[in-house]
Amino acid sequence: MGRHRAPLGSLYEGDVDEYTRTLSEAVAAHAPELDARITAASDEWPAERLGAVERNVLRVALEELDAGEVPQEAVLDEAITLAKRYASEDAGRLVNGILGRIVRERAA
Repeated sequence: MGRHRAPLGSLYEGDVDEYTRTLSEAVAAHAPELDARITAASDEWPAERLGAVERNVLRVALEELDAGEVPQEAVLDEAITLAKRYASEDAGRLVNGILGRIVRERAA
């Protein structure tokens, strides 16, 4: 359920595959925790001040990184590509910077 209480995927026309459904439900369930991690990795710039596209791309990427089913490089590449495509070139750089910091901190 989202902010508007509509079921996830209710505006999507077509079938939602199981991976996407599971991932989107996990993102919705963990949004506050994901946002706290985004805020911490973005020099304390609150996640709610990010654009909706950037914030949600970051949430999905973090959830995928945590699950460990998709290679890290693929998660980062997909997130950056989505941010560039649906927001802007600057959004792609922002997503890259935040995810890069999170990945480096996880590796340390």
